Amino acid sequence: YEPLVSYGDDGVIAPCLAERWEISDDGKVYTFFLRKGVVFSDGEPWNAEAAKMNFDAVMANAPRHAWIGLTNQFEAAEAADEHTLKLVLKNAYYPTLHDLATIRPFRFLSPAAFPENGKTSESIKKAVGTGPWVLTETRKGEFDLFTRNEKYWGTKPAFAKVLIKVITDSEARMLALETGEIDLVYGAAGSAVAQVGIESFKRLEATGRFESAVSGPISSYTLALNSGRGPTADRAVRKAIQHLVDKDLLIRAVFLDLEIRADFLFEPRIPYCDVGLEAYAYDPAKAEALLEEAGWKKSDGAVFRSKDGVELSIDICFVGIDSVQKTVAEALQGELRKAGIRLVLIGEENDSFYKRQKDGDFGMIYNDTWGAPYEPHAMVSSMLVPSHADFQAQSGLPMKKELDEKIREVLISTDEENRKTLYREILTTLHEEAVYLPLTYKTLVKMHAKNLTGADFTPIRQFVPFDRMSWK
Repeated sequence: YEPLVSYGDDGVIAPCLAERWEISDDGKVYTFFLRKGVVFSDGEPWNAEAAKMNFDAVMANAPRHAWIGLTNQFEAAEAADEHTLKLVLKNAYYPTLHDLATIRPFRFLSPAAFPENGKTSESIKKAVGTGPWVLTETRKGEFDLFTRNEKYWGTKPAFAKVLIKVITDSEARMLALETGEIDLVYGAAGSAVAQVGIESFKRLEATGRFESAVSGPISSYTLALNSGRGPTADRAVRKAIQHLVDKDLLIRAVFLDLEIRADFLFEPRIPYCDVGLEAYAYDPAKAEALLEEAGWKKSDGAVFRSKDGVELSIDICFVGIDSVQKTVAEALQGELRKAGIRLVLIGEENDSFYKRQKDGDFGMIYNDTWGAPYEPHAMVSSMLVPSHADFQAQSGLPMKKELDEKIREVLISTDEENRKTLYREILTTLHEEAVYLPLTYKTLVKMHAKNLTGADFTPIRQFVPFDRMSWK
């Protein structure tokens, strides 16, 4: 599926299914002039009516998409003529084009593939878009076969077919590459949901048999600390934890130097995110002093601190099959124990883990950021609703109401300097309140046969550029 506009490798919004666009003076109306001569892979024409049909279907299920700000500002989609689409907003919303470039939900399904009741949230007849590939066959848990879309309006891929194999274990994926069963492994490293096992990557890299590379930072690997529940409701406890993690050692020992130390929620090179914050230094003595001052004491012979009869015990929640999350949690457990903090490890299956994120049943929980083109605007927008751990992590902050108002204001501000000021205040508050424990900036890795070209990294971590690849 393709978007109206795309997020370029240089971070600049570029034309895709819309050739150009105009924005009204008040910032509330976006007029898109659609690319002519485009058809869906089933032959249905791409036009303003097809675009409107898709926007209407998304907005019919708007609560599901409340995490992305555009759905909250959306008022109407209008087909002005066959190739002119107007989007009318409630307010000027500066990240509109960035939201339209994301991988979901604003992409386009063939009208012929809509179900009879029009509710694509419930089902579709078939996966049909305008993009360079056609989903030809799929077997759940086994593979997805894509064939080249011969009706594609753009440059057609070099490959006639791409077979995506489902290999659930990252080490098994690397073995499949080593034995020639597959040609390419590409994606995030070092977790159950990642594509590449860190140790296997390093081992195969040393052989020189394959082309391999590591990208720059793409998103943040963080823990959210719950300010509304248990001992982490105490700001002193949250700040103490910041000083108890030796991130450099963690990167060497667990990530084998494939990831980059993170001291802030967002990498400072992201627009609006270089706000002059001071990193929390690794300083166990300072952490213990903070806990002592806040009244968390060790009684004679006790291993763990307590206050008013309550032990300083915190749950850390992770996906049970994610070996890296578990290893990091165990490392933190050892470090926090030295300072008198009990860290209780809770590993669960995905659904239970994400339920905890939404309902706040956690002390600490893994909560990665999303990378381009979501940062920072879509990430801060999602903080307004309990769709991820952010809302719950911030729920106990005394300034939560004011923080939310600043987020709402920054998203619709038309003044660049005002936006910079608001982002600085938002990110400074989150940093000083220590509701996030940034660990690393995640990277992508790739490894493939040496006669494959075009397997380049892109800014969007979910996008694998198969349409650019070819054999030498």
